[in-house]
Amino acid sequence: MPTLETKSLPENAYTPLPEGTAYQPIIAAPAVVPELTVRSVGWGLVLCVVFTIASAYSGLKVGQVMEAAIPISILAIGLARMYGRRSTLLENVIITGIGGVAGGVVAGAIFTLPALYILKLDPHPAQTIFICLAGGCVGVLFLIPLRRYFVRDMHGLFPYPEATAITEVLVTGEKGGSQAKLLLEATAIAAVYDFFVTTFQVWKEYVDLQFVPVVKMLAERTRVAFSFDALAFILGLGYVMGLRSSMILCAGGFLANFVFVPLIWMIGRGFPNIAVYPATAAIATMSATQIFRGYVRFIGVGAIATAGIFGIIKSLRIVAGSLRIAFRAFQSKGAGLERTDRDISVVTILLGVAVSAVAVAIFLGSLGASATAVAAGLALALVFSFFCASVAANAIATTARNPVSGMTMLTIIISSAVLLRFGLSGTTGMFFVMAIAGMVCTALSISGQTITDLKTGYWLGSTPAAQEKVKFLGIIAASVASGLTIMLLARTFQFGEAAPGDARIVLASPQASIMKALVEGFMSRQPVAYILFGAGAMTTVAMEMLGVPSMVFALGMYLPLELNTPALVGGILAHFVGRKAEHLRGHRGATIRERGVIIASGLMAGGALGGVFGAALRLFPWYAESKIKTPFFDHDMASQGVSALLFAGLCAYVWFNATRKTEAKA
Repeated sequence: MPTLETKSLPENAYTPLPEGTAYQPIIAAPAVVPELTVRSVGWGLVLCVVFTIASAYSGLKVGQVMEAAIPISILAIGLARMYGRRSTLLENVIITGIGGVAGGVVAGAIFTLPALYILKLDPHPAQTIFICLAGGCVGVLFLIPLRRYFVRDMHGLFPYPEATAITEVLVTGEKGGSQAKLLLEATAIAAVYDFFVTTFQVWKEYVDLQFVPVVKMLAERTRVAFSFDALAFILGLGYVMGLRSSMILCAGGFLANFVFVPLIWMIGRGFPNIAVYPATAAIATMSATQIFRGYVRFIGVGAIATAGIFGIIKSLRIVAGSLRIAFRAFQSKGAGLERTDRDISVVTILLGVAVSAVAVAIFLGSLGASATAVAAGLALALVFSFFCASVAANAIATTARNPVSGMTMLTIIISSAVLLRFGLSGTTGMFFVMAIAGMVCTALSISGQTITDLKTGYWLGSTPAAQEKVKFLGIIAASVASGLTIMLLARTFQFGEAAPGDARIVLASPQASIMKALVEGFMSRQPVAYILFGAGAMTTVAMEMLGVPSMVFALGMYLPLELNTPALVGGILAHFVGRKAEHLRGHRGATIRERGVIIASGLMAGGALGGVFGAALRLFPWYAESKIKTPFFDHDMASQGVSALLFAGLCAYVWFNATRKTEAKA
């Protein structure tokens, strides 16, 4: 087979298309290029299993799930050079897509399933595997009808930060030349930078300026607290998001942290000995971070849920049109649709949903609940999974941040409130609710990962149906690997907190511990924080009335402020780079834009690699953050000052390397 010339992404890859214009990917629809091969599927499954096992352990130990897709895209470029026939772009997309399933399934598993062990319910390995498998399959099936809306019809309107990074890695890495060197350089700098700052005590990762007296006074007396996570990964993320999206994200964070937190503290400080639900301590004794986690994050959950409802309503017309196209294509056996716009048939989707529903009903019935409770549980699982597919796609497309924990909390709260009315309570009710939450959590995670994969394929020219089919292979592999890994870890370690008389080492399992406390509380008939959810819902309604992208704003309210502020810096940097490119125009301007995106993608890729290396080191018993410690680390002014200066250095690196004059276009 002749070697196809590898081209750059089209100039309109990241911009809205004029009316009547269609996007033409690198690999055109009529082209016949190896895609689903033994090589691509085999390596994808191997990497999926490896990253699943590593991510499950690191996630349970430190609450950090390894970002699989970006590192795997880099590995795919390296693996391509092992063969006489170098792997094609589309084969590398398949490898990345299958391998990336690891992070999605693991997030769904470790956020929920360890809670069953903490509650001493000891699920059978087959049960844990089934929960992951059912949630993953339903997540993909419910997302497929949304593909055309999020991937094709909204082209250029969503930034897709993670998909952009993966695409730039695959394209630039295969092209070689000066642009590939630039990508590798940015990746190496970010990998070293993020690795040291997150793994050892070299300088402070977070800048909060608490060493400044006036800032400390504001934090102590009014609970107005600033924070900034000075990581290369988030700088690259904000750059790809752009100024508008990063400003809206940060605006949500400002409302949550600089309005809601001090407002709640001002009201609560008058009751120094009273703990107001859902928090367990008196507001007067809580820090700004504790108030955010105990109250304001629930407002963010309500805002995200309402934004998801608006998103579903907005997409219904286009989704219905996509289904009509799919039905016509099925009736004509796929005729009339280009290869790059061909999904799994709608009949297959409906059959898959039906089989999944029956399997879930049988599973829930095996837990000893009544038929009405099983029917209610099945409805909750399917409705939440469909709802979460849209939420995940929207969130990942705009901020690359999937609100997994928040939506899982919402699932637990509503499911508990509903199932209590059907007589479910105690240990049976807890197992029942956590099983539903595990399925929904996995569906949410997989939906987000899948939309990233499909957008990458859209830019490069993959066949959507091929990408969708191999997702199920990855889900099976990751579900078995994660289920068995959690079972083996449960025999060797304790999850959550140490039990009296148990000498086993403890794995913190932070997310699962929160879910355990939540389901235990609700199954004990504690009240629901409807006021907080309602406040978030009305905030979203206000944003929609103002014409602001409500999901981005809601995510800003939910995410910690330290993640929003550096993203805003990246967005501002992208704005000024874009203005210089616009001023210069022509070939020079286009080169500046391209180099800026390549550098930002390298920062994201390197940051992800640095996080993976850091998480891997934590698996060794000899590891300690103090293994590498600078003399000034414990001195806040010096340590945070160094952090701020180095972050400013990263910004300068992006600016000068994006805008400097090059000899020729690579």
